[in-house]
Amino acid sequence: MSCLWNRITTYSRFVKIEHTLFSFPLLLSGAVIAEGTLTPKVILLVLVAGTGARVAALGLNRIFDRVIDRENPRTANRELPSNQMTLREAILVTGSGISVYLLAALLISPSCLWYAPIPLAIFFIYPLMKRFTIWAHLGVGSSLAMAPLGSWYAVQLSFNNYAQITLLCVFTLFWVAGFDIIYAILDVEFDRKYGIHSLPASLGKKRALWVSFFFHLIAFSSLLTLYSLFMQGKLAFVMLVAIGSLFAIEHWKAADVEFAFFKVNAAIGFAIFLFTLTGKGIFG
Repeated sequence: MSCLWNRITTYSRFVKIEHTLFSFPLLLSGAVIAEGTLTPKVILLVLVAGTGARVAALGLNRIFDRVIDRENPRTANRELPSNQMTLREAILVTGSGISVYLLAALLISPSCLWYAPIPLAIFFIYPLMKRFTIWAHLGVGSSLAMAPLGSWYAVQLSFNNYAQITLLCVFTLFWVAGFDIIYAILDVEFDRKYGIHSLPASLGKKRALWVSFFFHLIAFSSLLTLYSLFMQGKLAFVMLVAIGSLFAIEHWKAADVEFAFFKVNAAIGFAIFLFTLTGKGIFG
């Protein structure tokens, strides 16, 4: 039993299961702004699909980067490069995530299964982008932007009245790309040495942080537009101000990557969910 628990713990670390803190609020926010009946069954299946997709995305990223991770002192102790897991195990875990994601999509609707390969294609492509473009951060943002889009479609099962979800996806794209730039600061010297493309490695930390700030300005502007055109209520406005303040804190404390990347962004994720709940009059 102890051996089984150790393997489960290793697999959980491999796919960073705690990173669902970023995707769950986005999944729920997309579902909230959809025009359709939001049932407990759909909510559960959306969260299951999101978890499977997250496992698939992180697993693919770790598999594709295993050689790079072995050379990087910061990542050399990860499960694959340190031989805590075999490549076969990594493929099985990743394949399990893909299977859970596809099954949940099918149980929501056959049409969801029809569109399900699109996020998977992005999950395959974005880990490879840093090998040839400094804009790989937008690939990471695109993968997370699939979360609210997918849950939105799962609720209403059509692409009608897409203005609100477009704004939320734009927010997600530039929010995630912006904080991925901050995270890439950790590997500037390694990336330059091994030819890994990132904005901090290519432009320097200071200029890259200005690009991150610009991305977050676009993200916040998308939320402001969403509030102005489609939402109402003082509580939603309070949450909008809170999100703007969290963005300011993130850039003020950008040098402390652990705090800026993980703690502040987890708070932003939940603030987004509260923003959509209050803005649509579901709560407050």
